[in-house]
Amino acid sequence: MRGGNMQNMMKQMQKMQKKMAEAQEELGEKRVEGTAGGGMVTVIVTGHKEIVDVVIKPEVVDPDDIDMLQDLVLAATNDALKKAEEMTNQTMGQFTKGMNLPGMF
Repeated sequence: MRGGNMQNMMKQMQKMQKKMAEAQEELGEKRVEGTAGGGMVTVIVTGHKEIVDVVIKPEVVDPDDIDMLQDLVLAATNDALKKAEEMTNQTMGQFTKGMNLPGMF
């Protein structure tokens, strides 16, 4: 009986690993948007935290104030990355509920 329990547990672990891999793959296809300056700068990031697009509205571009534009891009990027992290934690956290596995996600 003991061997049967171990075999059953191994099958459960394999199922969980497969579901985790599928969830990771789906995260790469999902997109989140970070914005700054009331939508003047938008950064789009995948669930894998890869920046795929940066949109800057022309009216925010001021050659005499490059620092402000840089700050807006930075703020929008950080906003998008924070949202991607939250999405990852929500998606992958379902696999670690009730387990004390520090540093997993």
